[in-house]
Amino acid sequence: MPKEEMLQFEGTVTEVLRNSNFRVRLENGHTVLATAAGKMRKFRIRILVGDRVTVEVTPYDVDRGRITFRHKK
Repeated sequence: MPKEEMLQFEGTVTEVLRNSNFRVRLENGHTVLATAAGKMRKFRIRILVGDRVTVEVTPYDVDRGRITFRHKK
């Protein structure tokens, strides 16, 4: 059985937590607990409060996600 497609949303980082976890408020008003994706950790891309990011969310658990891209200002 194939995996479900990841849902992509854009949002703003509202809180930086430890262990590279972040609270992200999506454009639709939903709040997600997100972690930095593997390449973001590997290349040490910094994510700060107020940054615009793209978050991938699985349809099975819409309260957790993975930050895949940080948008330039």
